Amino acid sequence: MRLEGRRSSSNVEDRRGTRFGRAGGIGLGTVVLALVAAYFGVDPSVFLQGNSGQSVQQQVPYEEGQAEARARQLVSVVLADTEDTWGELFTANGRAYEQPTLVLFSGAVESACGMAQSAVGPFYCPADRKVYIDLSFYEDLQKRFGAPGDFAQAYVIAHEVGHHVQTLLGISERTQAARRGAGESRSNELSVRQELQADCFAGIWAHHADRSRQLLEAGDIEEGLGAASAIGDDRLQMQSQGYVAPESFTHGSSEQRVRWFKRGLEAGDLPSCDTFSARSL
Repeated sequence: MRLEGRRSSSNVEDRRGTRFGRAGGIGLGTVVLALVAAYFGVDPSVFLQGNSGQSVQQQVPYEEGQAEARARQLVSVVLADTEDTWGELFTANGRAYEQPTLVLFSGAVESACGMAQSAVGPFYCPADRKVYIDLSFYEDLQKRFGAPGDFAQAYVIAHEVGHHVQTLLGISERTQAARRGAGESRSNELSVRQELQADCFAGIWAHHADRSRQLLEAGDIEEGLGAASAIGDDRLQMQSQGYVAPESFTHGSSEQRVRWFKRGLEAGDLPSCDTFSARSL
């Protein structure tokens, strides 16, 4: 990706170095989100209901290494570019785009959706409209999931921002309401459709980042497709349990995630990403 000389976002909140302890209520150790289910955008409030305990925060000195410094710069530039893309698209449709905040944390973080440890991976909290990421996740992305490259890292941010767009458009609220009144099978299907749409929205960003601002370089698209494929439910289930159970998918298969990312990338517009009306995913 061509990051040199690009604008960095001012909507980055650095909470790295914050440590948490127990203060009478539920301890942090009892509020760990499910790793596989939560990777890449599931609403963490699903896991954090009932987390009413209080935590004591302590700020300790934090030193970042060179790799983390590069990752910090990347996410800030990518966030800025998503601001440009979605700001223009919302304006073209007669709406104002509300920019999300991206929170950097280390170890654990407290959001309006509850407390989460780094094991949850990056997530978006609709209650405070913030994206959360521990940059050490990118090492996991490369080594555990086999998805290296700066554009693979950018895809992570673009997907979470896709959930923010869903919140602004009322899609997330409608989906959560429908899931509450549905059985497990239908609830999982709705979750898959929401996640695939966020992948498609990530593709929309990539489309405009390339066409309007020439942010992408040769090989970037392949990195993004590799990341989308690496975190498909089928591949994650095979890694974690040795078999695939499609009825329990919540994010979509590798093939589906690649397909919808490519659809957004090729079309570059919101109507092309209507996963909820699609007969086949």
